[in-house]
Amino acid sequence: MFIQTEDTPNPATLKFLPGKDVLGAGASPREFERSEGAKGAPLAEMLFMIPGVGRVFYGSDFISVTKTDEAKWPHIKPAVLGAIMDFYVAGGDVLSSDMAPAAATADIDTHEYEGETAEIVEQIKEIIELRVRPAVAQDGGDIVFHHFNEDDGAVYLEMRGACAGCPSSTLTLKSGIENLLKHYVPEVTRVEQAA
Repeated sequence: MFIQTEDTPNPATLKFLPGKDVLGAGASPREFERSEGAKGAPLAEMLFMIPGVGRVFYGSDFISVTKTDEAKWPHIKPAVLGAIMDFYVAGGDVLSSDMAPAAATADIDTHEYEGETAEIVEQIKEIIELRVRPAVAQDGGDIVFHHFNEDDGAVYLEMRGACAGCPSSTLTLKSGIENLLKHYVPEVTRVEQAA
């Protein structure tokens, strides 16, 4: 089995492509933090056994692994590759049956929007889904819509995977995504990282 490894814009994160589906097309990406554990995600549990692994992110066909500040890639990368290879050779499922992959969604918004605001939010979500998410997935991450503030035109987004904590994420939000949304949705005045 050959596992391709790619650098990401985040120096603390590497993207691993096992040549097989991880969650599969159309499934919602999942992220696990060492501090929170990975119950129901056997591969992430294996990866967290490796000292220096801080976060694991599952995409459709990739796994992004973020190291802790103290860890060095030359020391932990071989162990991460070995764990991923052993897991797939053994035929494991990345999620247990009670954590089956959910359908992809580009938002975690709980706000109720009405009228013209609902139409604006649908435009924003469509642009994020069709233009932004595929681009950030290439870098080993994901972006989800958090909410839209109709009073001041602010869009709040959450960066995940390799994009979370990436030094380039502010530039991506401000120069890339903000300009794109402002161009297509004039009601958008700015884009912010959701807290």
